[in-house]
This record gives sequence, C-alpha cells and structure tokens, in this order.
Amino acid sequence: MADALRIWRRMVMPDLVRVHRYQSLPEQGPKVLFFSGGSALNKISRVFKEYTHHSIHLVTPFDSGGSSARLRAAFDIPAVGDLRSRLMALADETVLGQPEVYALFTHRLSHTGSMAELSAQLDALVKGEHELIVNIPNPMKALIQTQLAVTQAEIDEAFDLRGASIGNLIMAGGFLNNQHQLDPIVFLFSRLIKALGEVKTTLDADLHLGVELENGDVVLGQHNITGKETSALASPIKRMWLNKGLKQPQPTNCQIADDRKDAIETADLICYPPGSFYSSLLANLMPQGVGQAICQNPNPKVYVPNLGMDPEQLGLSLTERVERLIAAIIKDVPEHANYSALDYVLLDDRYDYGELDFDKLARLNVAVIKTPLITHKPEKYDERLVTKALLSLV
Repeated sequence: MADALRIWRRMVMPDLVRVHRYQSLPEQGPKVLFFSGGSALNKISRVFKEYTHHSIHLVTPFDSGGSSARLRAAFDIPAVGDLRSRLMALADETVLGQPEVYALFTHRLSHTGSMAELSAQLDALVKGEHELIVNIPNPMKALIQTQLAVTQAEIDEAFDLRGASIGNLIMAGGFLNNQHQLDPIVFLFSRLIKALGEVKTTLDADLHLGVELENGDVVLGQHNITGKETSALASPIKRMWLNKGLKQPQPTNCQIADDRKDAIETADLICYPPGSFYSSLLANLMPQGVGQAICQNPNPKVYVPNLGMDPEQLGLSLTERVERLIAAIIKDVPEHANYSALDYVLLDDRYDYGELDFDKLARLNVAVIKTPLITHKPEKYDERLVTKALLSLV
C-alpha cells in the first residue's frame, strides 16, 4: 500500500455546510463503512442514503434465530435475514426505484396460516400468479421465479413456512443456485432493488457464535446470546469465538475476502454503530484480517454506543466497552500498526451513558464528542441527527 498522509482540519459538529453538500450530490458522497449486524441501523441507513450512495454495510451472517434458523438448518446457509433487511433499508424508494420488488422482498407469509395454504402461496409466487409478483416486469420476474423455484424444490413437507420472509426464500434459492455462494445473489438483488449503497456479509461462511460467560458457562448460537428469543444471560460475557455448528464448542475462523479488506482499508469513515454489542458489533470484527484492514486505514473511526439496556453488555461500563472494542480489533494486528482502531466516541450531549473514565480514554487516544443525537424518544437516537454528525467527521 502506498504511504498515506493524515490531514487535520478544524471540526464543526454538526458541519451543516458539509452535510448540505453531500445531500445535494449523494451520487458523489463519501464511503462510510458500517460494521453492523441486525436491524438497529436500518432507520439510520434509510436516512443515510439521502446523503451518499456509497455507504458500505458489512453484516454478520451468524444469526441463528427466527426464520433464518429454519433456512440455515435446511440448507447449511449463512444467515440471510439481516442482509435482506439492510438491502431493503438502502433500496431506492423514489420513482426511479422498484416498488413492486421492494414489496415482494419485504413480505412475510402468515404466521397463522395452514401449511397447505402457505405452500399454495409459495407455489403461486413460483408460477408468477401471486398478486405480489404479477406486476414485476421481466426479466426481473423470471429471475425471482427461478430462485424461488429452487427453494421450493429443496424444502420438504416438514419445512415450516409460517412467518417466512419471501426475500429470505428468494436469497436462499439464489445461494443454492450459485454454487452455495451468497455474493452473486446479493449483487444481483442489489441491482434489482437499486440499492443506494453496498451490502455484504463480513464472511460468506456458514458459522455460528459461541461465548464463554464469567461463570464458566458456554453458550452457542446468536439466538441464545442476545436475550431476545431466550432468557437474558445469567453472567457477563468473558470471551466470544466463531463456531462450527450449534451442538458443541468447535472454535474456528476464516480470512475475509480481498474485496472486504479493500473496502475497509479505503473507507472515508469507519463507524461502529449501535446494535447488540457482541453478536452484532464485535462478531463483525472477529474474522481474520478485519483488524489489520481497519488499522491500515488512516481515516476516522467512530463508535456510537447503544442507548438503553443491551443484555449482552451486562457488567460493562461504556469505558470497558471501548476497551473491548479496541481489543477485538487489534488482536491480530502487528504491534506497530500504521493507524488507530478507534478515534472517537460519539455521544448525545444530554443522555446519561454512565460513568466514563476520560483519563483512560485519553491514554487510548480516543476523543469524546458530545452533540445532540436524541430528540423525542429518550432511548432512541434521532437517525437524521446521527447521520449529520457522522458525515461531519468525514
């Protein structure tokens, strides 16, 4: 890599002149990269696309709950639900977009219908007769029918279609139809919905999450870690790893692909956004090569912490979260890395995040920026204020 210079400028927060310039020409907007898991960033992403069409979203493929779990069990596929969700958040919703495709991808089958009824609906979609697919023009319609037909052919009568996401079923068929690779189908459907940004899995691999708790317990599977589908963890998380399967601890890891590495190294801003601290954020940083790529990038890195209660943060102060975030990044980075893992913590100027050790953050070379990020709901960020603050750092 060629030598890079760091250029310093006076920061204004929010920098309304800079933000207005991006909003005027989003086609020429900056490359802001998000390490993001689930749906926590979707509302911010919907606003972000108004300011730049070049955001990059590296999404964890380790979800093991909900309808994604059924597809993973049936096809040994990485989780596709968060990919689909983020693609929909970035879809062009103007008159230039594809509203019929958007409606199809966001539709879920009934949670209460009989298996016969749901199978009949899937069959109508495959045949192009369902009301959601009738008005989609060819060749898009034919492409979608092809992927759905593959999924239909592969599932058996025992497969539970209740609440199934049509978008997930389409992407699963694309995975099976493309040598068990997600990237080609993500690229294809990004074009179909005219996504105003880029979405990729951090790894194109069928892996799960494993954690060891402070009390010695081992928990496997993201759905058992988040506290959303099961009881909250009884003890703080001590460490996390990528695991083969859900039956027993089998730690493993994979190297990120070159295109992910290049995206990280060349981003104009790297954001560690709100979301489940371990299963959404730190999980994205675990694959080999992620930390090295981050520390090869001279541009700003910013952490926007969660509001409210995240069960995965049990026992962790904000300062400790910053420490664990940095540790996760530098674990495989040479001692003399070119650049930092984290530069800023972005906080609302009134919200109580708990005790913060400013001296320790200073020793870590992490600066705290406080600016209005919350308006009406005390436990929810205002997505437009967050967008403007982040873009002011670019």
